[in-house]
Amino acid sequence: MTSPKVIVIGGGAAGLIAAGRAAECGARVILVEKNQALGAKLILSGKGRCNITNGEEDIDRFLSFYGKKGKFLYSAFSRFGPRETLAFFEKRGLRTVMERGKRIFPEKGGSEKVINCLIEYLKEGRVEIYRSREALNLEFHGGRAKRFILRGQEVEGDSFIICTGGKSFPKTGSTGDGYRFAQRAGHAIITPKPALCPVKLRDKWPLPARGLNLKNVSLSLFLDGVKISERFGELLLTHFGISGPIAMDMSREIDDACSEGSSELYLDLKPALTLEVLAARIGRDFEKYAGGIFRDSLKDLLPRGIIPSVLEKSAIPPEKRVSDISSEERNGLAHLLKAMPLAPSGLLGFDWSIVTSGGVSLKEIEPATMKSKLAENLFFAGEILDIDGPTGGFNLQMCWSTGYIAGESAAEMYALPENGRRCNDDLQAKKPV
Repeated sequence: MTSPKVIVIGGGAAGLIAAGRAAECGARVILVEKNQALGAKLILSGKGRCNITNGEEDIDRFLSFYGKKGKFLYSAFSRFGPRETLAFFEKRGLRTVMERGKRIFPEKGGSEKVINCLIEYLKEGRVEIYRSREALNLEFHGGRAKRFILRGQEVEGDSFIICTGGKSFPKTGSTGDGYRFAQRAGHAIITPKPALCPVKLRDKWPLPARGLNLKNVSLSLFLDGVKISERFGELLLTHFGISGPIAMDMSREIDDACSEGSSELYLDLKPALTLEVLAARIGRDFEKYAGGIFRDSLKDLLPRGIIPSVLEKSAIPPEKRVSDISSEERNGLAHLLKAMPLAPSGLLGFDWSIVTSGGVSLKEIEPATMKSKLAENLFFAGEILDIDGPTGGFNLQMCWSTGYIAGESAAEMYALPENGRRCNDDLQAKKPV
């Protein structure tokens, strides 16, 4: 039997590993990328360090980070999960390190090293790469994908894998093209929204606070007076609002809350201390600075950059003598430090979001193969799917897993039953993650 011809659209994380795996399984593969460079968005991952995956070993807990949709990934993770991902890169000379939050990074080289490993994978399989070629349309015939119309060229194939990403960071090429191709096959698109995105606030931070990175703080989201989400960790204060891990992880919920009702954020600057313990600590500082003014009494308790913000929101006049501050005012300050109100006004948008929430409906995708339920030779992988996770390597792992399975499935759908599987399993673990 002649080797099947697999066309992969999109040279990001999912597309690169899908193309390599399809070739490894015996297919002739063409990878189409609209940019000249492959892995444009990977270059930005983890500020260039590339958070490859997460070291969480329990598969059920790992999948829980994707919310209710995580169960869709169970089959893909059982075949090619974090353990297999690390084995894949280690086989190609990439050593990794685990850092806070079980985040796994390359020991050296960052994103560039990761991309080089993937390009080597393509070379191993003799994948033909079309660079600077934009896919314009996908044509169907008899319920099957027939050909992709590129700018100035047509490419026909036996199987097609769409790995065009979402709409986040459009300057990297993720402009939502894949949604149009999916709709041509009749797929429903869950409305794409920015996720893992900086958050805008109605009030601006004072200049000293902008650029301040707060560690070990807590952020809570309230909708119509009811707390609906909370995160602990690092928060970056910016000229437009807030960013950093806990704001980004909560951004999708914040965006939804802003459109659903009255939303409020509360910043706890001292989550390790109870209100009573904090009030006592403030009392001791007030005793120490009893001869001074309120403005100067906070320098032992708070980072200098945040003090002007606290002074703005506090009911205590900045120039009031510490010795004249009442116990009620002291307790009010403790309440403020435990719940500083912030008013969100939405997200900064797709230009700044790390991933896209929404995409091709998972109800129309076979989870074991990533094959379309509407077109028998069409597959999807990566961010184009309606599933996303928090920071910490979860979104890239989703790309690796779905891309690997899509590439394998696209090649194997033409294997003759008597010949069995085409693909070798040297990276497969005997058990799920």
